[in-house]
Amino acid sequence: MPTVTRSTGGALPDGREVEHWHLAAGPITVELLDLGASLHSVRCPDRVGRIAEVVVSPLHIADRFGAARYFGATIGRYANRIGGALLPLHGSMLPLSANENGHTLHGGEDGFDLRSWSARPAGDGTVAGVEFTLVSPAGDQGFPGRLEATVTYTLSDEGALAIDYAATSDALTVVNLTNHAYWNLAAGEDETVLDHELQVAADHYTRVDPSLLPLPGPHEAVAGTPFDLREPAGLRRALASGNEQIRMAGAGFDHNWVLRARTPGTVATAAVLSHPGSGRRLECLTTEPGLQVYTGNHFDSSFPDPRGRPVPRYGGIALETQHFPDAPHRPDFPSSWLGPGDVYRSTTVYRFGLRQ
Repeated sequence: MPTVTRSTGGALPDGREVEHWHLAAGPITVELLDLGASLHSVRCPDRVGRIAEVVVSPLHIADRFGAARYFGATIGRYANRIGGALLPLHGSMLPLSANENGHTLHGGEDGFDLRSWSARPAGDGTVAGVEFTLVSPAGDQGFPGRLEATVTYTLSDEGALAIDYAATSDALTVVNLTNHAYWNLAAGEDETVLDHELQVAADHYTRVDPSLLPLPGPHEAVAGTPFDLREPAGLRRALASGNEQIRMAGAGFDHNWVLRARTPGTVATAAVLSHPGSGRRLECLTTEPGLQVYTGNHFDSSFPDPRGRPVPRYGGIALETQHFPDAPHRPDFPSSWLGPGDVYRSTTVYRFGLRQ
């Protein structure tokens, strides 16, 4: 039977105590933190049954406020970038927190990843779960409206970790929540994810400018480019292609794939990540229209993982289900606006298994 337990350990720079929530179902265990409603650990078996860690996390909690910021955290109010740190609202431009080259990244300087969320057990006996809640006041990082957000993690015996997001606001605002876990299915056998294979259910992606904001115009077809992941492809070869877009992002992926159309609210496969050496396989399913893939291009070995080893460049890969970057400025993109009385809902599922 799936189980959920709670413990405490470690203190934040301001003295806050960190809650650790532990989920177990079948051979898979998951650890969550109230700090950032974060996915801190996932342990699952390889092809011969060896259970090991597949999420890249910092050894020290304090690193989550520095070099390891965003690792495994819930990102909000707006995942990815909003250009110029300006929100177009009621015919004017509302200034937001600018924290990356004059733009708003992942909700601003003090995003949801740095907050302590309220937590309580969730689930119905067939799954183990934790529900995290957070109230973001009107004007938080410049965003309008008082936002009430809920993130619920549930783990099933079938090897599926579901993340359900919900939010309401008392005024018109934008919302784009995601999880920023970094995966390395080699579980220590390989320091990087370069020998992983990735498949993405997308025929197009959004090309970016040097600030990593989407360029004007239609989406770019993946055909004939290293972004063509319609069939499983090795990351090492794709990142070594010399493609201009890959060079611009720091010799790796940091781009949004336009997922194939699905019925609104329906969970469908977005990507499959696998590691031939260990045999581990991770399927990512979502209701979202986009998937930001980031290959850890800027990791610099400046902090250790729980094994005490520095996390190197390409040490993990993030699969961030999302609405598109800079959507508030792009009426041609799926809308990220949330009005009073409406409910934002999003679901992402990470399903663990083995390669055939």
